[in-house]
Amino acid sequence: MVTSLVLALASTAILPVRLAHAQLPTLGDGSELTTSGERRLGDRIIRELYRDPDYIDDAVLSEYVQSLWLPLMAAARKRGELSPELDERFAWEILLGRDRSVNAFALPGGYLGVHLGLIGVVTSRDELASVLAHELSHVTQRHISRLIAQQSKQTPLLLGAMILGALAASKNPGAAQAMVVGGQALAMQTQLNFSRDMEREADRVGYGLMEPAGFAPQGFVSMFDKLQQANRINDNGSWPYLRSHPLTTQRMADMQSRLPPGKAQQPVPASTQEHAMASARARVLSNPGVDTQRQWIAEPASTGFAGQSAARKAAILYASALGSSQLRDAKSARATWALLEAQVRGDLPAQRLAQLLKAEIELAAGDADAAIAALPAGASDHRPELLLRTRALLKLGRSGEVTGALQTWIANHPRDATVWQLMATVWQANGQPLRAVRAEAEAHATRYDYAAAVDRFKAGQDLAKRSGASADHFEASIIDTRLKAMESLLREQAAER
Repeated sequence: MVTSLVLALASTAILPVRLAHAQLPTLGDGSELTTSGERRLGDRIIRELYRDPDYIDDAVLSEYVQSLWLPLMAAARKRGELSPELDERFAWEILLGRDRSVNAFALPGGYLGVHLGLIGVVTSRDELASVLAHELSHVTQRHISRLIAQQSKQTPLLLGAMILGALAASKNPGAAQAMVVGGQALAMQTQLNFSRDMEREADRVGYGLMEPAGFAPQGFVSMFDKLQQANRINDNGSWPYLRSHPLTTQRMADMQSRLPPGKAQQPVPASTQEHAMASARARVLSNPGVDTQRQWIAEPASTGFAGQSAARKAAILYASALGSSQLRDAKSARATWALLEAQVRGDLPAQRLAQLLKAEIELAAGDADAAIAALPAGASDHRPELLLRTRALLKLGRSGEVTGALQTWIANHPRDATVWQLMATVWQANGQPLRAVRAEAEAHATRYDYAAAVDRFKAGQDLAKRSGASADHFEASIIDTRLKAMESLLREQAAER
């Protein structure tokens, strides 16, 4: 999804952060790029990422990553690393990429990207949290803004074009020459790579967030060990994080020295069954190929399975059941799921993931009633349950039962494009086409595709006129108002090009 050039250009951050405590000095302020300018640059880049076929909105994995991200954000606020201005102005949104490479990156405007390959290789929630903490600290310490300020002759829009050119090159190597000349691109990459000082600062600030956020600081050190091993053995392009965030012995020693004497001797926290299952899901959804999937499907029957740890068993069974479901083998998926259910019994977070998987298997097999019955009880306000329940009820022709829950979710999460699109389907099924068209428009708007949003809002206006007296006049009024807002945003967007 993103090449190393994109990472070099995009791993950037924000406007001035005034530390509320005298814990760490910043490396200096680069205020030439305003917070609003940086957010606009980030919005422009992220609009292209939304269109990338590797972008994936998986409710289960998104929720799991958010469960790590939100405590880190809260810790950054409490420690004064994240200012109220940045907290309010920036997106603070994580996108998942269906890419098997081990990578994570920050973009202007508070957007972060995580490849499924990274989630698939980390062995504990603490290791994944350490990567998120490091990227968050690049943002809060304004590394992106500083790097752009250093290049005073390069406008933010030119930088955006460079990033988009690198995105195109990731899909078509020939596009690299069309979008960015090799020598110029190399010079730009060198200029915009994070300095060693910035990497060390992100390490220190990120490390400081771990314990207050509820994570073991040893996760930082064990992640460094994993990256170092990959650097020695397997830096073949699957670990771009190593090139955008190069390891040095000084960085590693700094992190190891920060562990208190008692904790330095403690083992790294073991993987939970919940994390192991989330990691297994990431590996399967990264589209490894049919042959690899079949190997995972057969793994529970291997001779070494019985000797694995509980977490490893849960991961193997989860990958096998999900892989069977994706290959349309519902019988094998159900049989393996029964083994998984027995394995995780008593572990509530893991049990929930298993129940969600059961509902997913049944829905893929066409048994919507069984899917609904498999969903965890009393958790309809959680996004994975809401999406699965809605899709099952749509199959059963009972979409009216979920309209209220969807509207409540949208009221609290107005930028959830997936739910807006699902709501459009529900309203269409409920015989409310005008609302359906507006929901489609709102889904486009949340992903900054203002041209498509304007098109759908205009379609809504036409539909309201054709409906005459029978039209929902309240809904038509909302469409008129939103159309004017989208046209204004579209003009601003066009002026930035």
